[in-house]
Amino acid sequence: MRSQTDPKIQEKISKLQSKLQEIKNLAAASDRGGNDKVVTDRLVLMVRDPYWLHAFWELSRRGIDRAQAALGQNWHTAKPVLRLFKVGSDGVSADPRDIKIHGGVNNWYIDVQDPPHDFRAEIGYLAADGRFFSLSRSNTVGTPPAGVSEALDENWVDVADNADRIFAMSGGYSPHGTSLELQELLEERLHRPMGSTMNTRFGAGASAVLDNQDNFDFAVDAELVVFGIANKGTHLTLKGEPVQLRPDGSFSVRLNLPNRRQVVPVVASSTDGVEQRTVVLAVERNTKVMEPVIRHPGS
Repeated sequence: MRSQTDPKIQEKISKLQSKLQEIKNLAAASDRGGNDKVVTDRLVLMVRDPYWLHAFWELSRRGIDRAQAALGQNWHTAKPVLRLFKVGSDGVSADPRDIKIHGGVNNWYIDVQDPPHDFRAEIGYLAADGRFFSLSRSNTVGTPPAGVSEALDENWVDVADNADRIFAMSGGYSPHGTSLELQELLEERLHRPMGSTMNTRFGAGASAVLDNQDNFDFAVDAELVVFGIANKGTHLTLKGEPVQLRPDGSFSVRLNLPNRRQVVPVVASSTDGVEQRTVVLAVERNTKVMEPVIRHPGS
């Protein structure tokens, strides 16, 4: 029978303890950058679609040490979590939701409900007695209305390929702008600037291109996407034309969106024909073409 001091057993115990520490250490992924890398504690939220957020963080070993010192004897049972808040129209954060995470990674996907809605998050450690030590707070982002992203692009595969869209959905091109943390993060990862397409994406060379208006093609159009759900077997028409329901009862129809007001009636009849319900959508498109703006180098 082997003694408990058997070197192989001690080695297994040591590896297990190291693994447990890595699972708990939220700075583990940042530490892999090398001892000479200066890490600034930050948590960034990005919008992927109406029902998914993407959280990315970089945390320093110093921050983890502060959490351990603050929680004291509760540190041993503390769990790393992402704490998600809904942000009301008054800017007040409410309805905190704790999401268990682990070390060794630096990002997490978060499912959310009730779009559109504003969210922010904090990352830290939750002790058994309910105390929460926050390591970093995120920017505030707003999810788009349901149906917008699904109708245009059902499958986002890679952040790099969709960075401009993520930036826009996270508030990057809105009048209020987005957080500097998100802009800095995307610029660091993609090695290119984010922001005004005229001033940063194309640079001063844009002016030379615009000097030759004959080579500058630009056109915008729009479509209307009508979607919904009904009981299986329902007979559905849209503007008098029958609409095929999917197996789960959902449907979506793309329509031309002319530059005027139009009325779109959607009529549903029950399977037995006893009941009929109608929803009328009144939609108006008013397109305005603005005068071009010419910017010259150095202006």
